Amino acid sequence: MTVCTRFAPSPTGYLHIGGVRTALYSWLHARRLGGRFILRIEDTDLERSTPEATAAILEGMEWLGLHWDAGPFYQTQRMDRYREVLAQMLAAGTAYHCYCSKEELEAMREEQRARKEKPRYDGRCRNRHEPRPGVQPVVRFRSPDQGETVVEDLIHGTVRFQNAELDDLIIARADGTPTYNFCVVIDDWDMGITHVIRGDDHLNNTPRQIQILRALGATPPVYAHVPMILGPDKQKLSKRHGAVSVLEYREQGYLPEALLNFLLRLGWAHGDQEVFHMDEMIRYFRIEDVHKAASAFNPEKLLWLNAQHIQAMPPADLAQRLWPYLQREGIDAACLRAGPELEQVVLALRERAKTLVDMARGALFFYRAPTEAVAADRDKHLRGRGELLRRAAEHLAELPDWTATTLHDALQALADVESEGKLGKIAQPLRVAVAGCAVSPPLDQTLAILGREESLRRLRQALAWTE
Repeated sequence: MTVCTRFAPSPTGYLHIGGVRTALYSWLHARRLGGRFILRIEDTDLERSTPEATAAILEGMEWLGLHWDAGPFYQTQRMDRYREVLAQMLAAGTAYHCYCSKEELEAMREEQRARKEKPRYDGRCRNRHEPRPGVQPVVRFRSPDQGETVVEDLIHGTVRFQNAELDDLIIARADGTPTYNFCVVIDDWDMGITHVIRGDDHLNNTPRQIQILRALGATPPVYAHVPMILGPDKQKLSKRHGAVSVLEYREQGYLPEALLNFLLRLGWAHGDQEVFHMDEMIRYFRIEDVHKAASAFNPEKLLWLNAQHIQAMPPADLAQRLWPYLQREGIDAACLRAGPELEQVVLALRERAKTLVDMARGALFFYRAPTEAVAADRDKHLRGRGELLRRAAEHLAELPDWTATTLHDALQALADVESEGKLGKIAQPLRVAVAGCAVSPPLDQTLAILGREESLRRLRQALAWTE
């Protein structure tokens, strides 16, 4: 049997991190076992589904690298198939027309509440054969009313549902459109889904879906219901906890590898390992090892993981990832060609950068010479230091080789004369002079990347800032 999993988001909102974790777990399960991963868009809620949300889901999945083997399939394009199966079930007696009005159903529930009973449909139309004039009926599934339906869940273990507690589910509305619980069953059946991995908010739907599949003579898939993600305050994750759409994390400068690594670890572990690359995720992940308890979102942990992945990424790849963020800061191709090699810059910046936004802003001065210094840094480090800048420019101009090593030695020699060997005393003024602020990579590395001509030009330009 070829393993087949699916991710089936509803385009009534943007792709959020809870959905991404579900997609990741489904994707990893299929990849580890050499199976297939299907993307399905459950867009039958016509009032709330939007093309913009669908586009954002597809873009988010592409950005994350969770590529699908088949799809995307759209439920709105499968209506003929749903109607075909509905007709078969009505003919077989596993489904029936219900003519009850809203008023009748509400009265029925009120009577049940008065008797201290759980409100549920009592099956009064189960054996009705004559239509009610002027009433467009819904279609209900004839649920077993005895025994139990057992879900053997890969995460939660054995979960039992008493059939007497499950009333006859509406599987098609009065206007003929099928409902979610019916569409998802037919889709999973037709697409050969062997493992359904989804949020545990769907666990109560599972016995009904198993019953429908068995009524159709189909073998139900294996289910695994993943616990929810909580906010840092242990409440249900919501907008107030930060980014909503997964694409917002891209805007904030997170790497998709880091976000997937973070979500993988929310409820799953492999020893004490924290940082995982994609090949390791595929090799080690087991859906059976996902914890039953909900996990809390930790933004500091995500930021730390992002920094780890930035540091580990090959410079050429990191430079390619950084380029769009530099463009957002106003650096165009001409600036890039006129400045230093971007790979050199990312090598200098990646040890301290936590996001690509941080790195892009830290890289700006390499491609756009500062026209003024940050006021606080200027006042602290440059006021009255004009003579130091002059001597530094003259001293460095005499260097036969312009490398980080020779620059370090030259700066140390200057410090021996100017500040009793304390390199920091001269490094900060020079750093503010060439970078416009007191934060940059090590000064020798910064000057080496800028080059002799540009470094000396900036030192001389900064003389005006010392007055």
